[in-house]
Formats: sequence, C-alpha cells, structure tokens
Amino acid sequence: MLNLLPIVIGLRYTGAKRKKSQLISFLSGISIAGLVVGVGLLITVLSVMNGFDRELRENILGLVPQAVINHQEGIAEWQPLVDELTADKDILAAAPYVQTYGLVALGKQAEPVVLYGVEPEYEVRVSRITDFIAADVLASIEQGEPSILLGKDLAAKLNVSVGNKVMMVVPGADGGRAAPKTGYFTVVGLVDSKTELDATLAITSLTHSLPLTSHPSAVTGVRLKLNNLFDAPYVVYRHLLELGPGYSGNNWTRTHGNLYHAIKMSKSLVGLLMSLVVAIAAFNVVSTLVLVVVDKQGDIAILRTLGISTKQIMAIFITQGTAIGLIGTSLGLAVGCVLSLLVQNLVRIIEAVFGVQFLKSDVYPLTYLPSEILLQDILAVGITAFVMCFLATLYPAWKASRVQPADALRYE
Repeated sequence: MLNLLPIVIGLRYTGAKRKKSQLISFLSGISIAGLVVGVGLLITVLSVMNGFDRELRENILGLVPQAVINHQEGIAEWQPLVDELTADKDILAAAPYVQTYGLVALGKQAEPVVLYGVEPEYEVRVSRITDFIAADVLASIEQGEPSILLGKDLAAKLNVSVGNKVMMVVPGADGGRAAPKTGYFTVVGLVDSKTELDATLAITSLTHSLPLTSHPSAVTGVRLKLNNLFDAPYVVYRHLLELGPGYSGNNWTRTHGNLYHAIKMSKSLVGLLMSLVVAIAAFNVVSTLVLVVVDKQGDIAILRTLGISTKQIMAIFITQGTAIGLIGTSLGLAVGCVLSLLVQNLVRIIEAVFGVQFLKSDVYPLTYLPSEILLQDILAVGITAFVMCFLATLYPAWKASRVQPADALRYE
C-alpha cells in the first residue's frame, strides 16, 4: 500500500478542489488546456496535409498520365505497343491518347485548353475519369457527331452548359506558321474533379481529336497506369531502352513532382512548427509543478518526517505531471480527430457565411480542404507529447525531493 501512496497523493494534487488548493487545480487546468490546443491543432494540420497528398495521388494523378511513352512521329499502330507494355508486371494498364493544346471558344469568349483524345474502353483502365463523369457519358464522346467533355471551371469561364456547341482551335504545325485547325464539338458533360485540372481540361474521342493534330493518322502516345507510382521514372526509362530511337517518355515526377515535394516539405515544416506549440504546452507543466512544490513545501516536510523517501516524493510530482500530460494529450488527440473530420465542412460554412473562397483552382491544386487521419500520426503525436510531459516533470520532482523538512517547517 505504501508504494501506491505517491500515486494517490499525486492524483489528489492534480484534481484538488479545496479552497487552499484551487490555485494548483487552476494551473493544472491551464496546462491541460494548452496540451489539448497544441495536440489538437497538430493532428488537424497533419491530417490536412495528408489529405492534400492523397488527393494528388488519387484525383490529380487519376486524370493526368502517371507515365507516358511517345514517338516523335506519332504511333500509327498503337495496339501492339499497348500489348507489349501491359505484359510488364510493373504496368497495370496502358491506353492510347492524343494530346494537343489549343483554344476553346463560345461566341467571343475563348480559353486555353489541354485537349485529350481518348479511347473510352481503354481510358477507364488507366484513369479515374468515371469517378467524375458517368461511364455512359464518357462512352458517348465517340458516338455520332463530334462531342467533348469540359472541366467544370473551364465551362464556367465560358458560360457553357451541356448541349452547347463550342469551337476548338489548334495552332498549325511548324511553330504555328501553318494554318490553324478548327473543329466544332457538342458539350456532352462537365468534369468536376475539384482540382486545378478543371480549369483547362477538354476530352474527346481519338477519332474526333486526330484531325486536329499534326499527325492525323497516329496517336501521340500511350499512357500507363503503374503498380507503384514511384517506379514511374525507372519503368519508363527501361522501356525506352527497349523501344529504341524516336521514342521519348515522361512521368508524373516531372509534371507534378514539384507539387508532391512541396506538399511533403510543407507537412514537415508545419508539423515542426506545431510541434513547438506542443512542446511549449508540455513544458508549462514545469511551471505548474514548480509552483506546486513551493505551495506544498509544508506537506512535503510532513511526509518526509513520516518516513516517505526522496524517491517517493519525486514519484508524487512525477505522477501529477504525468496525469496532466495523459489527460491533455488524450483530449487533444480526440479534439484533433474531430476537427480533422469536420474541417472541410467548417471551411465550407465559413465560405458561405462570409462569401469568400479560400482555395481557388487558379492558385491552388484543389478547391476544397481535404483531410485524412493516419494512425501513425496519432501515435507519433500522442507518444511525443506524453514523453515531453514526462520529461518536464523530472526537474520539479527533483527540486521537491531536495526540500529539507526542518527548513520548510520552520516558518509553518
């Protein structure tokens, strides 16, 4: 029972309710509140950065090619190349595509676009386009008259709706010295991926896009979906060596790698800064326990005269600091998880109330605030905060153990 005495006393100090102990209880509450705020904000920030990372991998890289293999003269017979590439265990699927740049116009309004020509049957294997547009709408682009899918933001700029007919203008070959090529397309759907792609995206069928290119009988290349995104440079390089001269390749690390590394760096830097907030909150425990030691010198002296050892005195204050750390960290983790789940809706409410938009597609890669809670982040933050609190108890506990009974009781 004597071994449990330091724990019992330490816990009583933590939740003391008597009038003469209200200061201790108040300081403990302040320390707990600081930990709740610091840990909660850190979990929320890390979850938001995880959300940006996930959206980059799933949404943006679900629409743009993960990797491509092209030929300088185009690829007239693309089926054998698709069959050869899909035989590679590192490649999940391959699909032909046409890519060109131009202007899409309605009346006097025109906007720059990246026009993709796709084969719907193959496209669904390499991209997540059907997450943002119905499969039957995608299939309709190769049926009947020329039709096109436009990004939602692009359509808003042009004031275009489904059913409108737009004109596509593509600069001529030879650096634009040749006459531009034009085509008329009926808008059959709007792609709403909620990413920066919506501002420039246009998709039509291979059949309707080929006449607008400099090689009307050949596709631009073949796009790939890989088992592992991070193997893209290696897989492309290996196949270029096998295919020989005339072929070139590209992958997402060149087109969107800077965005991925920016997100990773931002997560590290913001996580470090928020960790400092947690550290400050954790070391508030030091000031709390120092004041407790000063306030309880008489109690410490009495306990020492009753036979309590210096180690047990230390254990009392370590228990109090550890209890503060455990309560504050646990509540902070809970608050952080709740905020992470609600942050997207909270931002939308604030935008609606104040009539502002924090994330715009022409500035940020996403138009909403994503969030993803990872167990490893919760464990890392929780363990780090708790260890900081425990370490913060050592100095005040040591000072308490050095209190001399005779000196403390002299003025009681």
